[in-house]
Amino acid sequence: MSDTSRLPVSGLLALAMTGFIAIMTETLPAGLLPQISSGLGVSASMTGQMVTLYALGSLVAAIPLTVATRGWRRRRALLASVLGFLLFNTLTTFSTDYSLTLVARFFAGASAGLAWGLIAGYARRMVEPALQGKAMTLAMIGTPLALSLGVPLGTWFGSLVGWRTAFGLMSAMTLLLTVWILLKVPDFPGESRQKQRSLYQVWQLPGVRSVLWVIFTWITAHNILYTYIVPFLARSGLAGQVDKMLLLFGLSAMLGIGLTGWLVDRWLRRTVLSSLVLFALTCLAFGGLGASASVLYLGIFVWGLTFGGAATLLQTASADAAGDSADIAQSMIVVAWNLAIAGGGIAGGVLLKTQGVSSFPWVMLLLLVLSLAIVLRAKNNGFTPGSRMAESTEKAGC
Repeated sequence: MSDTSRLPVSGLLALAMTGFIAIMTETLPAGLLPQISSGLGVSASMTGQMVTLYALGSLVAAIPLTVATRGWRRRRALLASVLGFLLFNTLTTFSTDYSLTLVARFFAGASAGLAWGLIAGYARRMVEPALQGKAMTLAMIGTPLALSLGVPLGTWFGSLVGWRTAFGLMSAMTLLLTVWILLKVPDFPGESRQKQRSLYQVWQLPGVRSVLWVIFTWITAHNILYTYIVPFLARSGLAGQVDKMLLLFGLSAMLGIGLTGWLVDRWLRRTVLSSLVLFALTCLAFGGLGASASVLYLGIFVWGLTFGGAATLLQTASADAAGDSADIAQSMIVVAWNLAIAGGGIAGGVLLKTQGVSSFPWVMLLLLVLSLAIVLRAKNNGFTPGSRMAESTEKAGC
């Protein structure tokens, strides 16, 4: 039996590696668009649909696959998602047919949808209640690492050796991850049929909907700016410094993850509120003083700091609210998060065309005020550690 009184670092890092591969698989085509376009003999816009089909696969499959596999032993379900990456990245590596490649991308996205539905709940089961927030922080670190380091390195490597080799390397990494999971990730039983709640019953659990609405408003606000960061910076003459700005954002996000890991188990609610308030103040500064380079640099640092721990905070809150149905609630997060990404892109595009970038901070501020109102209203059944910390206190008193 595994010792849950300390962090099983190796096992949690295997979960983090799963997330890393999911993000890398999703974003790699964007960085290698010209090479893939040439290799498959299609236009750049058609090649871009490789990213669209992956996102669609995650969006469509997350809930059904999580529901279908919730009775499986947990390691079996995790390996199913990882082997999906192996199979469909390998198919992408060798495919010379555009349509077949799109099919592979859709099912790779479906594998990611299952993986995201599993990782948070798996990490929580590996430790005692008082360490669950820290465990989730470590298990989720693969996402910012992939975005800040993996994507640039993957793009550079793919440009150097070819896009097919880059996807082949992803398959090789997945094969190693499979062995890592078998050796270091403990197995757990699936959810018993007697305890299984329907999707509607999970949706009705106190606190779950509040978390989902906060995800939608917060992440939509984030993506309005993140998607259109180049035109936003261009108004201040900083379009040529986008790479520096994004590096600053990535580094501050990593710092935010570390701070969240330290705070989440004891001060979940306060950390969520603090993150939202700081992001809202940043939007206020961008709206009033956005032409200043120093304000932009400081604001992007604070933005990254508040966003870095968002996934851990929101998934911890969701899992606390859902209890034994945490995996189903996590699959709902996958859907809400992807809808927010799409919503941010659409809203930002409309604002850019009709109102200009100067409208971004004010619309984002409105969304963040809504987020704050939802968190404040949900003080009794959302964004609270609930039974997790009660159980921990009980143990300490024994």
